[in-house]
Parts: sequence; C-alpha cells; structure tokens
Amino acid sequence: MTPSPKSPPDAGVSPLRRWGLSWGGWRDNRRGEWWLLAQLLLIAAHLLPPWPAPGSWGYAWPLPLALGGAVLFLVGMGLALQGFLSLGASLSPLPEPIPGAALVTSGAYGRCRHPLYQAVLLCSLGVTLALGSLLHLGLLLALGAVLGGKARREERALASTHPDYAAYRHSTAAIIPRLPWLDWREL
Repeated sequence: MTPSPKSPPDAGVSPLRRWGLSWGGWRDNRRGEWWLLAQLLLIAAHLLPPWPAPGSWGYAWPLPLALGGAVLFLVGMGLALQGFLSLGASLSPLPEPIPGAALVTSGAYGRCRHPLYQAVLLCSLGVTLALGSLLHLGLLLALGAVLGGKARREERALASTHPDYAAYRHSTAAIIPRLPWLDWREL
C-alpha cells in the first residue's frame, strides 16, 4: 500500500511497528518496554477488589469520598483524552520517542510535560478514594514511582533528540506541579 501524498510516511504501518514494539524489546528492554509492562500491570491491578474492604473496619466508607473519587476518575479520563488528542502522531506508549516525531508543547502539553501520566495518576487516586482501599493506595504510590521513572527515561531521550526540550523542561511541570518525584525541572 502506497501512502497518498498527504499521508504521513508511516500511514500504512501498524501502530505497534511504528512505536517500535518487538519481541526482542520485551526481552531486553531496548526501548523501555519493561517500564510499559510495569505501568500496564499496575493499571490492571486497579481492577482488584478493595482490600481491606472498608466495611471490615467497622464503618461504611463515606459517600462523599466515594463520589469524589468517581468524579476524579472521570476528570482523569477527560484529561487522558485531551493528552491523546494533543499528542497525535507523536503518541507512543514507550519512553523512547518515535524517530522523527515532533515535540509537542501545546494543548495538554502546555500544562505539564506528561499529561497522560498525570491523567493515569488522577484516575488511580479516584479509584483509591472511591473504594477506600489500602491496596489501591499502594497501587497509586507504586504507579507514581513507575511513571516518575519512566518519564525520566523518556526525557533523556527527548532532550537528546530535540534541542529546545531543555527550555520546555525548565518552564513546564513534569507530571504533578510542586510534588517531589513527580515534578522536576532539571535532569
């Protein structure tokens, strides 16, 4: 299939191939596949039931907290959609940028450098509050650690690929503004 003149050069290529996913990468982590795997496992673990169940503590989980958590989850989903749409063809689930992809610094990326990670953490916080689960609080903290590490690897690659990344990094919050480990302005 030959791309039309208006199509990007990789229009006929599957997203998995364009992102650089390969069996070899899953074995040796060449493009940061292990960061992605850890992220996906932690996100999937949010489907586990609350533990310990709030009722086992002898009281019902407060409805305002449960509703507030549900609202945070929905806000996180909206922010994720905004991040996906802002990133467009530069989207990759791996911490290595797609070769030749443009650096996106507007839209959701004008608010923070990693709005998709911010959205995932907001959804995780929403689930934690909605369920009142210590297990899910642990998953939220682990997800914060994994996404912080993944973002740092991603930024090293972006800084070596895009000369103007240093100025963007200096002026824009990483994931959560002013929160240690999730906001750094220098590497």
